[in-house]
Amino acid sequence: MSTSLASNGADARSVNAMLSIGSEAKAQIRTLVVDDEHTLRETCASLLGGEGYDVTACGRGQEALDLLKRRPFDIALVDLYMSQVDGLTLLRAALATNPETIVIVMTGNPSVESSIEALRQGAWDYLPKPFSAQHLQITMGRAAHTVLVGQETRSQREDPERTQEASDETKQLGTSAAFRRVIELARRVAPTDASVFITGESGAGKELIAQFIHQHSRRSSRPFVAVNCAALPEPLLESEMFGHRKGAFTGAVRDKPGLLETANGGTLLLDELVEMSKPIQAKLLRVIQDGVVRRVGSETTDAVVNVRFIAATNGDPEAAVKAGTMRQDLYYRLRVVPIHVPSLRERPEDIPLLAEYFLSTYWMRHRTKGETSPTLSDSAIRTLCSHPWQGNVRELQNVIEHVAVLTEPGAVIRPDDLPLTAETPSPASTNPASLISTLHDESYHGAREQVIAQFELQYLTWLLGRAGGNLSKAARIAGVDRTTLYRLMERHGLQRSPNAAWLVEREPGEETETTTPEPKPAA
Repeated sequence: MSTSLASNGADARSVNAMLSIGSEAKAQIRTLVVDDEHTLRETCASLLGGEGYDVTACGRGQEALDLLKRRPFDIALVDLYMSQVDGLTLLRAALATNPETIVIVMTGNPSVESSIEALRQGAWDYLPKPFSAQHLQITMGRAAHTVLVGQETRSQREDPERTQEASDETKQLGTSAAFRRVIELARRVAPTDASVFITGESGAGKELIAQFIHQHSRRSSRPFVAVNCAALPEPLLESEMFGHRKGAFTGAVRDKPGLLETANGGTLLLDELVEMSKPIQAKLLRVIQDGVVRRVGSETTDAVVNVRFIAATNGDPEAAVKAGTMRQDLYYRLRVVPIHVPSLRERPEDIPLLAEYFLSTYWMRHRTKGETSPTLSDSAIRTLCSHPWQGNVRELQNVIEHVAVLTEPGAVIRPDDLPLTAETPSPASTNPASLISTLHDESYHGAREQVIAQFELQYLTWLLGRAGGNLSKAARIAGVDRTTLYRLMERHGLQRSPNAAWLVEREPGEETETTTPEPKPAA
């Protein structure tokens, strides 16, 4: 297999200057190079050794496995396709020895399937053969930068008080099973540098999950930068992301770095990525692949950045790929770990918890210190729980902020104090595709049970909203007896909400309802 590792001295000096990694720091970075092709292996080792890295090279997978058992490595470059012990086996072994190891796979067959599988299993990046010396230097420089950032923040991530604070914060934002699954997945992917693609309705909390991933990553001490790709026209979005040179366009009176450079070492959230134009997508793909940023109006490389990418959208990215509005290679680069954030309608048991959290937060923000916070009455909480929340968590947040601004200190908040619309969703509006959007590697029976559970929860939320929280009325609408309705609610944990959230005053002439299912007739 041919290689292209002839180094260009000027390019190498330029790359090293932009990465700003000193020789002393490089000497502390333990690097393993594994490839059964002698020429490529020795050339990589020689080049990286000349750069100052502490390099160990070996030509057999079994030898590399033995090395990994004896000592951890900071960075490992491994050939994906080798006889006996392949690159994926070495990838898993390296991460098992040291979860902080950055693994870069080298492959002469960089198919989408193999590359995505390597990234999904924890690879940091991949180098398609043949690659140039500069490409190797840039990739290694970004990896080394990530190692150094991780060393700086590791003590912060291992701080028990900080970990407890983060755990308490997530509990304040939701304890439902649907939300816990999202948080658990985010927690597992956070320590890696894998790209994440977050989907969910507008206002469901996608940026919150992105921030959670950043805060629990090795980049937590570096910037978290968010850009809304749908809010800016194409020329302005390109300038904001990549920066521009003086004179690049009318009004460009000075050089300006873009958000990619601002986020260097940290995380960049690409919100509503599917709205980005194809030309900018192509330019972004190059940055993701090699970290090289070229500003608008520039003919040279202006910066080399090391950024973790998180994409988010309230649309269907796969539909955008099929429609040709989103590049397939960019989508698969960013969709290493997909996370779907459920709507507030899918986790109504979190509504009282969120309402109390937002009330406390906005009261402290808008009021004078020492003023007594108001409280939500039982009837107000029942009203909140029966609302359809088409705007999701963001709508609830705005409603509670309105209350915090206008309510008197120490007051009891009543339903009339809540600025709610009368909007009620129809069960027909439930998108069947959304019911299966969270299924991953499920068997037929497992998928069937999960879809049925999601339908039941969505239907119950709509039903109780339409009935105003009155269980007898809800049972009549659904055409079931109250015992069946109680059991469905109990199955989905709706009765565990505080303050008997789903119960309201009885209708005239109606018996008072309780939270206890009707007893079965004696045998």
